[in-house]
Amino acid sequence: MKSVIICDMEGVIQEINKGALELFGYEKDELIGKKRVSIFSPGEIVIQNVLGWLEKANKEGKSLVKTNFLKKDGTQFNAEILITPNYANGKDQEQTGYCGITKEINEEVNIPINFITKIFKGIAITRGGFTLASILPMVIVAILLSQINSLSIINAIISIIGIVCLHIFGNVYNDYFDVKSGTDEVNNEYFNVGDKSLLLRGAQISGGSRAIELGLISLKETKSLGNKMLLLAIACIICVSTNIFLETNSFKNILGILIIGSIGSFLTYFYTAKPLKLSSRRGLGEIVIFLTFGPLLTLGSAFAMSNTPLDITYEALKDFILIGIPLGLLTTNILFINQFPDYTSDKKSNKINLVVLFGKKSSRWIYLLNLILIFLCTFYFIREISEFLPKFNYNIFYYSFSIIFLYGLYVFSGLFKYYDSRKLINYNIHTIYYQIIFCIGLILTFYI
Repeated sequence: MKSVIICDMEGVIQEINKGALELFGYEKDELIGKKRVSIFSPGEIVIQNVLGWLEKANKEGKSLVKTNFLKKDGTQFNAEILITPNYANGKDQEQTGYCGITKEINEEVNIPINFITKIFKGIAITRGGFTLASILPMVIVAILLSQINSLSIINAIISIIGIVCLHIFGNVYNDYFDVKSGTDEVNNEYFNVGDKSLLLRGAQISGGSRAIELGLISLKETKSLGNKMLLLAIACIICVSTNIFLETNSFKNILGILIIGSIGSFLTYFYTAKPLKLSSRRGLGEIVIFLTFGPLLTLGSAFAMSNTPLDITYEALKDFILIGIPLGLLTTNILFINQFPDYTSDKKSNKINLVVLFGKKSSRWIYLLNLILIFLCTFYFIREISEFLPKFNYNIFYYSFSIIFLYGLYVFSGLFKYYDSRKLINYNIHTIYYQIIFCIGLILTFYI
């Protein structure tokens, strides 16, 4: 008997016959409505080939390929699969998913994994694309320092590398603890971008990276990778601190780095780690994200990148605190909208974030509140620093950011309408775009 599996557009298994259960070694209740068909393939093949196979099936009506599959016990075997688009309500209606008919074959099948795939594998494991949430605020701080001739280019480069390592440390440890605690195991409704975005193609935007589930990395290797990233971040701090002393002959900035770096590392680790597990404590997780990607990040960047000593006083650090507020809220909104698809699993695992606390329907307004605060704080920040920006043009700023604000309202309208639907994924994607556009827009206003 051939294996027949029907999945929806996101790969979630909807129907499976006896032949498939016998071939792959699962029970029916383990799969239906719970798992995605990606668990049957080695992770690197999923990253490199699957989207291409599906695109061919959509274009030509079918895709016949020979590949390697995995049984539940991890045994790999060679197979031929025929993939066809599925239209549950008739071909004149919208496509509902795919049908895969598989048979085991005795011939050798070797799918070479190219170098680009290995790069994408690393990005998938580390969720490296999301490090832009750290990099862009640091670029903004670097530009502010350059306006007052206080930027150390060397320290700026080393600092960005160090923060990227610390960000990845947080990402992989979040995966480690979520898998270990079972939070990811009960999450069957997570979002994957698939082919919905060229920039974020195939990216996992909720429910963790799923890298362990796909076999891209083991739980033990995930922890080891996190430790290595932390050591690299510490090495960058040592290099920056040494160069700061050489340039300023002062310990002021070094003290600022050590204080903020220690607080940031503590919050990053205990975001998902026991006993604090801040992400589960009634909104504390959102506050942690706001602080670490907002004021703490911009303040730490200022201390690390400045080639002049900075006094640890509000007046001296005010501008870096003020710009950190909207930047932190931007990242918080990315986390926040990603909590909507994870609502059921988060509630089951007692992960009490704001969406679980207030419910999906009421939580929509928190996103809008953050959006309004982002712009109010940005306008206040601009009024405070415009005198230090010789080329600053208020008219260009108000015009461009009015358009950006309207874009934000468009994203909110999608959340408002599709908060309890799989269609929300388009607005999760736009929330990521929104942060990038906002930061680039802010950078351009400093020069235009």
